[in-house]
Amino acid sequence: MTQPPATPLPPPRERRRLRESKSLSQAQVAERVGVTRETVRSWEAGRSTPKGRKRTAYATFLASVEAEHAPAGTVAPPSLNSRSAGRHGSAPLTRSVEFVQPPVRTAEPVNCPHPTRPPKTAAEAFDRLYTHTAPALVRQTYLLTGRRTLARESVERAFQLAWQRWPEVAVDRDPAGWVRAAAHEYAMSPWHRLRPSHRRPEAPPADAADRALLDVLLSLPPAYRRTLLLYDGIGLGLPETAAETEATTPAAANRLLHAREAVAEKLPVLAKPERLHERLAELAGAEKLQAPKSTLVRTDGERRTRFWTRSAIAFTVLIIGTTALTLRTAPTRYEPVPAPGAVISGVPPQMGPGPLSQADKKLRATLRGSGRGGPHRLAPEAG
Repeated sequence: MTQPPATPLPPPRERRRLRESKSLSQAQVAERVGVTRETVRSWEAGRSTPKGRKRTAYATFLASVEAEHAPAGTVAPPSLNSRSAGRHGSAPLTRSVEFVQPPVRTAEPVNCPHPTRPPKTAAEAFDRLYTHTAPALVRQTYLLTGRRTLARESVERAFQLAWQRWPEVAVDRDPAGWVRAAAHEYAMSPWHRLRPSHRRPEAPPADAADRALLDVLLSLPPAYRRTLLLYDGIGLGLPETAAETEATTPAAANRLLHAREAVAEKLPVLAKPERLHERLAELAGAEKLQAPKSTLVRTDGERRTRFWTRSAIAFTVLIIGTTALTLRTAPTRYEPVPAPGAVISGVPPQMGPGPLSQADKKLRATLRGSGRGGPHRLAPEAG
């Protein structure tokens, strides 16, 4: 007797993406399907495949989630946590957490009849990456900086840089990770301290617990804060976290441990990594940060590139013109420098009039007085 064909399932990365689009944790999905959280984690990592009744229940759940997003015409976003499966082999910080991304409310629909078809142009591929990565990345960068405007600006600059280097980003193994690293580097730049807008503190979160957590995060050193966000917030493995923060794996592990200790010291309720992950997800989801449209980002990036290109051309023309003018006005033959003056013996030095003596003063007074009462001057007349 032939067995009925197995219920089709989307790829592991698509399974994770569908769950994150509903802001569900792996434990919540496991409760709906009737399995353990480790089983759902294994399904999303591709290490195992559901069978029988569990496969049917899991496929039904994924199909219902996909049906909710089908009318909008959106495309499956690339998962930011596609590399989290590698952490299962990293000790002693081996554990599996995922960043529960809030639902994207401002997703820009891609004009295509089949959402799963490959993009035809570079602009369409860039728009897909931006639409499904930028909203979550803005919220993650806000946790890193504590400033809403800087978070949006960092993500926008990162995507502008990605559009300028799109041939390189398009073939990258993790384009979302490439953009995330660029956004974090820009957001953590120390030069932002010199900006006048950074001298005024931004409005804190409305909830007191969110304010306390954000204050603790901002009190950590930048490298520790970024390591904590990547590992406990986004869900990267320890080697990937070390590579993105440009540190060795032992150094990243030490930063993570010290950051957890600092958070647990000020907020004892977050001593467990699982609870810390949940609070980071809640804090990121509480901020309604909107990212500009992908077309505006591409347009602004191209405009910025044209501006700097024209500035470089104008500066080069100015240097060339200055050099040509210098060559035009410079002397074409050697002109010797006049020799310095020398003292000649026997010739009295040239001197100016000195002070008048008493005799000179008397004569001057006589001449001035005689000119007033003397005879009129004789003027020659024509004969």
